[in-house]
Amino acid sequence: MQDSLFDDLPPAPTPPARAAAGPAHAGATVPGAAPVPGQLVEMAAALPPLLRMGGSTWSYPGWEGLVWDGPYDPSVLAKNGLTAYAQHPLLRTVCIDRSFWRPLTVSQYAGYAGQSPADFSFVVKCPSVVTDALVRAEDGRGRETNPAFLDAELAVASFVEPALEGLGGKLGVLVFQLSPLTWDWLTRPTDLFARLQALLERVRLQLAQHPQVIVAVEVRDPELLVPAFAQVLRAAGATFCLGLHGKMPPIEEQLPLLRSLWPGPLVCRWNLNRRFGPYGYEDAQKAHAPFNQIVSPDPHTRALLARTIAGVTGAGQRAYVTVSNDAEGCAPRSIALLAEAVLEGGAGVRG
Repeated sequence: MQDSLFDDLPPAPTPPARAAAGPAHAGATVPGAAPVPGQLVEMAAALPPLLRMGGSTWSYPGWEGLVWDGPYDPSVLAKNGLTAYAQHPLLRTVCIDRSFWRPLTVSQYAGYAGQSPADFSFVVKCPSVVTDALVRAEDGRGRETNPAFLDAELAVASFVEPALEGLGGKLGVLVFQLSPLTWDWLTRPTDLFARLQALLERVRLQLAQHPQVIVAVEVRDPELLVPAFAQVLRAAGATFCLGLHGKMPPIEEQLPLLRSLWPGPLVCRWNLNRRFGPYGYEDAQKAHAPFNQIVSPDPHTRALLARTIAGVTGAGQRAYVTVSNDAEGCAPRSIALLAEAVLEGGAGVRG
């Protein structure tokens, strides 16, 4: 079974076009949910219950007719759109990405929890003040060494505790995404991994009464995909987050590290199509706007990811997959294609 978990699949076919967009509500302050085609409802009901898929965030006006029942201002969607988003049967999770840029409060997390149904779960990113080795300027350039890098107590106080208190049982995954490291850290992997393990063990101690919360580490440096990294994750009860991004190798080159942690959950963030390169977010945004169509199809990644999902959930493990518009052009459409591929390729495994 283990050897077959991550085998390749042929690309999934494109599903039929969705229904036309609903009525416009440009002046509304509480977005409504778009009608969901029956095909997607049936697909969602057939997916493995242990699978949760969703977007990297939710405030995109271009999802009109897919998620929203009409056009809304991005500020309205950011503030009140989660309730409509969470009504879509394929969207059972979402990544709270804004926590990476600034720590959120208990009340902010509680507000998100209050906008979502009981069976909804969140993926939350740790603030960069903990996971970035550099203090950066507004343009993203490193200014100086970050003295709080991988500070375990700061991680608990600014991230774990408020997320846990605010989201409660809806907290699904805590993601520690390490920003690209300085050469100094990359040449001292023993020191880096020791500090990372201390942080993860402190986090797991804080979560002692909440074993359902998954702790995952995502990296932006291929040099870290080594056995020593897997050993740290295993020792601390954490997992590797598949980061599908131009700075990282393709999915097939990351899967061996995930396989080495088996059995365990799957956490994947499909962030950026590799065609745009390691620094291609701006180009991807320009190419994909208004984010309502598949513009940069990536059937290879989708097929491998679908096979991984089917194998992991078929073996009784949970899977969280969040998808960005920058992956193929439209996260809701990518998720529908991914769901179809899971069902086509995973029936034998799940049975």
